[in-house]
Amino acid sequence: GASPTLYYLPNDIGISALDCTEAFRLLSPREQLYAHYLSRSAWYGGLAVLLQTSPESASIFLGNVATPGEGMNTKFIPNLPKENLKALVWQSQAFQDSPSEMEALWDSCSTLLFSLEDKQKQLGLGDKGITTYFSGNCCLEDAELAQRFLDSKNLSAYNTRLFKKKSEGKASYEVRLASAVQKGESGETRCGRYNFEDCVFTVSRGDYDHLMKKVSENLEKAKDHAANENQKRMLEGYSRSFTFGSVEAHKEGSRFWIKDKGPIVESYIGFIESYRDPFGSRGEFEGFVAVVNKAMSERFAKLVSSAEVLLPELPWPKDFEKDRFLLPDFTSLDVLTFAGSGIPAGINIPNYDDIRQSEGFKNVSLGNVLAVAYATQKDKLTFLDEDDKDVYIKWKGPSFEVQVGLHELLGHGSGKLFVQDEKGTFNFEQDNVRNPETGEKVSITTWYKGNETWDSKFSTISCSYEECRAECVGLYLCLNKHVLSIFGHEGQDAEEVVYVNWLNMVRAGLLGLEFYTSESKSWRQAHMQARFVILRVLLEAGEGLVTLKESTGKDGRPDALITLDRSKIHTVGKGAIESFLCKLQVLKSTADVEGGRALYEGYSAVSDGGSHNFLCLRETVLQRKEARKMFVQANTRVKGDSVELVEYEGSAAGLICSFTERFADDAEEVEAHLLELNKRDAPCWF
Repeated sequence: GASPTLYYLPNDIGISALDCTEAFRLLSPREQLYAHYLSRSAWYGGLAVLLQTSPESASIFLGNVATPGEGMNTKFIPNLPKENLKALVWQSQAFQDSPSEMEALWDSCSTLLFSLEDKQKQLGLGDKGITTYFSGNCCLEDAELAQRFLDSKNLSAYNTRLFKKKSEGKASYEVRLASAVQKGESGETRCGRYNFEDCVFTVSRGDYDHLMKKVSENLEKAKDHAANENQKRMLEGYSRSFTFGSVEAHKEGSRFWIKDKGPIVESYIGFIESYRDPFGSRGEFEGFVAVVNKAMSERFAKLVSSAEVLLPELPWPKDFEKDRFLLPDFTSLDVLTFAGSGIPAGINIPNYDDIRQSEGFKNVSLGNVLAVAYATQKDKLTFLDEDDKDVYIKWKGPSFEVQVGLHELLGHGSGKLFVQDEKGTFNFEQDNVRNPETGEKVSITTWYKGNETWDSKFSTISCSYEECRAECVGLYLCLNKHVLSIFGHEGQDAEEVVYVNWLNMVRAGLLGLEFYTSESKSWRQAHMQARFVILRVLLEAGEGLVTLKESTGKDGRPDALITLDRSKIHTVGKGAIESFLCKLQVLKSTADVEGGRALYEGYSAVSDGGSHNFLCLRETVLQRKEARKMFVQANTRVKGDSVELVEYEGSAAGLICSFTERFADDAEEVEAHLLELNKRDAPCWF
């Protein structure tokens, strides 16, 4: 087995406070109240993530031994012996106040908390890992069967979990929807019992019911302070969705959310990203509230207005581009609240493909997260030579802003899916599409039919493949002088931005190896896998564009050095990305799953053969990894007619204090509900 040190969270982990003071101060009293109640909804709903992660997560949280990890797909364990941690818990005020409850919590989670058995070390299905999206007796075949069942009933998997039982010799499955109510109207949620492929499926409701009730109650309160009709209708849709378990109602809310263009207080809430479901289709709860950051938003708006000029620059014929570019509403915001398993630097939602294709989507760049996440100290910058480190530190911020803008907007916003709808109508001319590689007209033989979507066709690779496509668009278009000038970069400065953006990408590809599990040969993080794929493509381009060498560090331990020849970016580099990006798009447009998998899984493979020993490099990356930062978020409190922003210092104490005070008003109720929800399914996991 792997050494336990890989799973320790280091004691000197970086903890930073997310600064939202100025943005919040500029809100009107009404906007502040709106933001406050949305934040409450998000925080209550965010507790569901504990129940979506592992059997022990909720107990750990209640014992306040640790707060939820930031976007981790692998386990982390306390960096001290079990008996020392126990002694610490026994000394705590909580233990003095209620020893029997604390002892029960300790007993329910301490063994699992420290366990590094193979199955306990990462998220996964069946014997590959731990997940609480599925009962412990489910494997990949069960997940696939359930997906076919859900498709047959036109039900989304986003807000579901799957529990397998045996009854009358037949396999029987419970598909449980997240909702405040268990009974009541069931029209669009299809509650009931069904026979399907020799099995019995029961669709039921009431998952996380106490939490969903709190979410809905606070959304109703927020509605009284909404700025317009769209916000009200949006909150009604969400509230109905969390009350009755209907994804259709959430979609309806999302449609009004898209219509609410450029609000001062932006938010989104629900079962959204499917990165942490081992099967890739169940959404993790998240809720965020963020406030407009005016300067950065202006630069992104300029990029949007240039989309019509920039899209034709991409390396595919116009047949492969949407008939009209749907201008996404893309803004830079400062996060006030982000409840979930981690805080991203940017988001592009909704994830409902049908809405994205027909009505558009929103892009949000989270400015204050970027500012904190990438303030790098020179001594912690790994795998670069000294000169590169200086340039990197100077230009990382500006280059990352360019990449985020291009990735989110022209990356995710570009490219067309070839679709034949239920009525048999095609959105492309089957015999009149040019092959980008040869320029000749070809007959298209594969496309998306009926209710097939990109996610349902490309399933396990869809997330990472799409992130890779968007990252490539960023690398490709940042070479464009017009793009650089939009962000205020001219002449030599512009070249530095390009150099650091490409350098950061190849370094990130190497760092990404941390998120590859060699035992199960699987990637745990979509963006990291995408960057590794790009590193492979650029190494393969040859001609000295990128060099990656293993070495020995000053400390005598294995090290590595990655370099990029800046004189070859515009030639060798551009050519390699152009050709790869074009392949990615054609395979995506034409729903060519076999071709897409072959290409993407080929580049994603991590082996010790070939020109680089990536398995060996992975060990080096793991030994020298810098832990991800943890963020401390402010709380809001209603005082009379106004809202007070309560801030905390960027330290472990500040982090714990922020969580304790967050639920202080109804702590006992929250704890009782969480414990009950946790116990309800405890027998299902093992």
